[in-house]
Amino acid sequence: MRQYVGTSGYSYKTWKGSFYPERLSDKKMLPYYGERFRTVEINYTFRRIPTPSTVANWAAAVPDGFKFVMKAPEKITHTKRLDGVEDLMAELSAAVETLGERLGPILLQLPPYARKDAPRLRTFLESRPAALRAAFEFRHASWFDDEVFGILRDHDAALCIADADDDLEVPFQPTADWGYLRLRRPDYDDAALQIWADRVREQNWREAFVFFKHEDDGKGPKMAARYLEL
Repeated sequence: MRQYVGTSGYSYKTWKGSFYPERLSDKKMLPYYGERFRTVEINYTFRRIPTPSTVANWAAAVPDGFKFVMKAPEKITHTKRLDGVEDLMAELSAAVETLGERLGPILLQLPPYARKDAPRLRTFLESRPAALRAAFEFRHASWFDDEVFGILRDHDAALCIADADDDLEVPFQPTADWGYLRLRRPDYDDAALQIWADRVREQNWREAFVFFKHEDDGKGPKMAARYLEL
């Protein structure tokens, strides 16, 4: 299994002094980050679809083997909630194809008020561009059942296993030959990190993507680095 471990976002000035050197220019953040981690979750794409030139600049800043994970635009996940988004998905696919081998999966994070809609999920997966692997972060418990898991398996789509400091319990349910985890708590000690590392290692995945939350004091990169050490 290849594990890609990183953080949600990288361009945080508050990380200077804890992760980035104090005087590092903003333009050098991504190259510096890419020397230490093999993946990043891009939140920028939640607000807008990037231009091909922006994507090309991202690709040029990191080494071979690095993977960019894009959060799907809110128009797809929040406004339209996966319904009638073929044109938007095609536009997103065209924008990110410049990444080539550096393109990881697309994270589709649905809003907490979006309840289970199995037919809509199936239609979306059947019509999405073939080049875009999909990971779904469902934030309403109604999605966590065998019907939804079966639809995800039929299309090699991953259930995003999110661990957050809230009341939502996401099952550790593999639905593809690759996995996607978002570890969102503000702090994980070695014991907690080891538990997650062991759970991932036990899976028959060919790839696993693991992301830690952005924190102003730079804990995210520290926890990602420690996870890799363990």
